[in-house]
Amino acid sequence: MNKLPTVEDIRAAAARLKPVARLTPLLEAPLLNEALGARVLIKPEVLQRTGSFKFRGAYNTVAQLDDAAKKRGVVAFSSGNHAQGVAHAAALLGAPATIVMPKDAPAIKIANTKAYGATVVTYDRHTENREAIGQRIAEERGLTLIRPYDDARVIAGQGTVGLELIEQAIAMGAQPDLVLCPAGGGGLIAGVSTAVQAAVPGLAVYACEPEGLDDTARSLVAGVRLGNNPAARSYCDALLAPMPGEITFEINRKTLSGGLVVTDHEVALAMAAAFKFLKIVIEPGGAVALAAALTGKIDIKGKTVAIVLSGGNVDPETYRAVLVEAGVA
Repeated sequence: MNKLPTVEDIRAAAARLKPVARLTPLLEAPLLNEALGARVLIKPEVLQRTGSFKFRGAYNTVAQLDDAAKKRGVVAFSSGNHAQGVAHAAALLGAPATIVMPKDAPAIKIANTKAYGATVVTYDRHTENREAIGQRIAEERGLTLIRPYDDARVIAGQGTVGLELIEQAIAMGAQPDLVLCPAGGGGLIAGVSTAVQAAVPGLAVYACEPEGLDDTARSLVAGVRLGNNPAARSYCDALLAPMPGEITFEINRKTLSGGLVVTDHEVALAMAAAFKFLKIVIEPGGAVALAAALTGKIDIKGKTVAIVLSGGNVDPETYRAVLVEAGVA
């Protein structure tokens, strides 16, 4: 198992990313504050390169490969956001990329991954094992496998979200009482929690997940990694990891205060709220933390809460249907 990333690793990642990644803002909407009775600070990773936080971890990892490894190329498996992050990072650093993606991934994610220059290999997420496919391609072609979350370099890259968030909040005179963050395999929240708690020891951080795919929440309660029911479904396609990562859970079981669970309908309401209050497009998986705040999964009245919107890569048809469901369109 990789060593656990430290805040020093996250700071080193921030230095690598500074010339290429966007410093996403920390947003505040007075009407949203009023609606929730709290001070709400929004970190919109939808504005990051490739439309999600995943570019950070991908670039931090590819950038650390030696020239020979870059020349041979990289392979990754992903439902879409890690795919785009790796494809773009690899292109910037001169490494060929092969991406293993589910056939039913949002069309916009597949199209964008190809547009960044990657070769896409599709599979059936319900009958085939993406990790086995990625591992086989890596071994057959001598490629470096870049895992979506269970890699210290990836986690350190994602942790730069938390590094920025806490620095921006404190600069605004708004030290958060709690942080809400989406969780799939757990790489983003592992990095974020490591970063924010280095600055504010004991700061409460909560994982937010779709109903039926709340493996992190259940694992935190059990104290061991638990998987999801393979039959579980959600349109939060970015958060469909089968179980928490080994490295990520080793971090998250120590840093997280708990897990919050939301329904797809509550996610739709959050996507509509982001459209209404923030003028930002969020994909379903990127909206779960905002959904948890909006629907009272945790008491935030009178508090300062920081919320990560992790991605905005949603098909137009899905987005329109969501706004209709939420009564906005």
